[in-house]
Amino acid sequence: MDKVKIDSQLRADVSVVIPCYRCADSIGRAFESIQKQTVLPTEVILVDDASDDLTKIKLQEIIDANPGFAKLIALDKNKGAANARNVGWNSASQPYIALLDSDDAWHPQKIEIQYNFMKENPDVSLCGHELRIVNANASFNWSLGKQTYSLISKLSILIRNPFCTPSVMFNKNIGFRFNEKKRHVDDHLLWMQIALSNYKVIRINIPLVAIFKPMYGATGLSAQMWAMEKSELNNYWLLFKENKINFLGCVTLFVFSYLKFIRRLMLVFLRKKLFAK
Repeated sequence: MDKVKIDSQLRADVSVVIPCYRCADSIGRAFESIQKQTVLPTEVILVDDASDDLTKIKLQEIIDANPGFAKLIALDKNKGAANARNVGWNSASQPYIALLDSDDAWHPQKIEIQYNFMKENPDVSLCGHELRIVNANASFNWSLGKQTYSLISKLSILIRNPFCTPSVMFNKNIGFRFNEKKRHVDDHLLWMQIALSNYKVIRINIPLVAIFKPMYGATGLSAQMWAMEKSELNNYWLLFKENKINFLGCVTLFVFSYLKFIRRLMLVFLRKKLFAK
């Protein structure tokens, strides 16, 4: 892997955090998408969540090729992505955190666009953007349309997750962390906690991240749909216990969540039927 020439490019005050687990086949693509940014982050923190395959070797190759830019934190015990992200977050040196998953990739202008927006709007604590679902061989450099922005309301963030995790950038010192007890939907819980605590949340309405699998019913965490649904219900219960929503709101969100879950099951069933070989 080529050494990134960070001294000849502009750098943003951003720490990128990537949780890594059994990702030897995809982490190179994810890291390459960082190397190709028009504005580079200052550091990339790779957190190995006790992988038991060739991931450790691949990560070390990246570190050796990019000293001072890529940093490795190796965990002794697998505790899930939420814990790995928190470890990277706590180790970050920069005022802004950008999250990337090891099996996804960024558009080359992601850091430039999102970082400039955050710098120009210091009242925004959390910012995300749209995604683009692509196949494994697709380029992650596509034409971008007009940039527009949406304020994410408390109600809208309760009824649906507005951001996939690798679209998010936020202030490092915001007083929250991912819930390390959760293995599913921990990202949505964090976004809701931030928004319901009266922090400003914005979506940039252009796709700046490539996702290489469908959001539901595919391999990985998204395949565990019932576990994700139970975790979503638990999120609402936690918000109720934190006095961020009332009991009636909690019950209403439970019902709405079940309806969404049934719809997802139907969509996955239809997709399998329509595209079955």
